[in-house]
Amino acid sequence: MSIADKDSQCLMEGVYLSTTHNHVHVHCDASHRVVSSAVLNGGFTRATDFLNLKVERQAESGVEDPAVTLQAACDKLGCKDVTVGMMTAASMKSLRLCREDIQGRQFAVLVTTGLENARRSGDRAEYRHLHAVPLERGTINLCMITDARVLDHAMIEMITIATEAKVAILHELNIVSPVSGGLATGTGTDAVAVFSGNTGDPISFAGKHTLLGERLAIMVMQIIRESIAYEEEAGSCA
Repeated sequence: MSIADKDSQCLMEGVYLSTTHNHVHVHCDASHRVVSSAVLNGGFTRATDFLNLKVERQAESGVEDPAVTLQAACDKLGCKDVTVGMMTAASMKSLRLCREDIQGRQFAVLVTTGLENARRSGDRAEYRHLHAVPLERGTINLCMITDARVLDHAMIEMITIATEAKVAILHELNIVSPVSGGLATGTGTDAVAVFSGNTGDPISFAGKHTLLGERLAIMVMQIIRESIAYEEEAGSCA
């Protein structure tokens, strides 16, 4: 079956979401400009696909490069073009999605949440070498997708707004770092991606004074709050 098969959910025209117990996959019919902190094809690139892959909670030292693992998963899925890929140990059941039409442009935000390695910025790091590879894989993985054409600097501003929104919710829910005992600002392995569309007048700003910044922050806070609620309920039943 094709990537955008009949079981896929259409997020917006030409963009499809499919999920299993071990991955979240978004496929775009057309190549999108992307900026991300992803393990696979991170930074600025053009891509048609996004993959959030579930892995073991803590990797063993000496295992293969995470990018190799992710590319193998992309190949198995049949991804033909560039894929932006992340890893997480969080349950795919923690996936939460929010979509919104903002003045005729479509926006979608997805998140999976694991809080086992919650940290506060400035906590003492376990890995004391510049080239060390963290083995922990708790992770809040966030992906924002739009059919609007967003300029590069505004895409980075979207990441800033989403990050601030994440911190606000972690503080609201009193999520604490086990290292310092202070309120967490994320986990030790969070990742984020922004997929920009290709048409329409360019969007130049996405900060807190803008409609996009306002709506994006609200969307991110909503889905992270819901995703954390699932994590806490699942943990209480374990």
